[in-house]
Amino acid sequence: IGIIPFNPLGVPLLNTLVLLSSGVSVTWAHHALIRGDKKRTTTGLTITVILGLYFSFLQGLEYYEAPFTFADGVYGSTFFISTGFHGIHVIIGTLFLLVCLIRHLGGEFSKSHHFGFEAAA
Repeated sequence: IGIIPFNPLGVPLLNTLVLLSSGVSVTWAHHALIRGDKKRTTTGLTITVILGLYFSFLQGLEYYEAPFTFADGVYGSTFFISTGFHGIHVIIGTLFLLVCLIRHLGGEFSKSHHFGFEAAA
């Protein structure tokens, strides 16, 4: 009887590593953009978008396999509300960075003109 929580060393740890890695890759892309290195900016942004999509996939899988529901008291509702808002934040950020990648590939960013990237990142 009671709630069976996720093993924190499973998908939650993997998602944490994915998010930390995406922070590193978007910072790498930003520094490359400031240096005018278009190839590394493209690589960094592509990696970041892929990691954002992977995180969202893993979170969806986690929701699907959850041994509890939103209706299972405070634990279930708190879990789904907090992770749900964070998931929406990641999805929106991934979409913003995808737009930045498309704009970058279209030549719209330069060393001195890339506020859209900084605002999204």
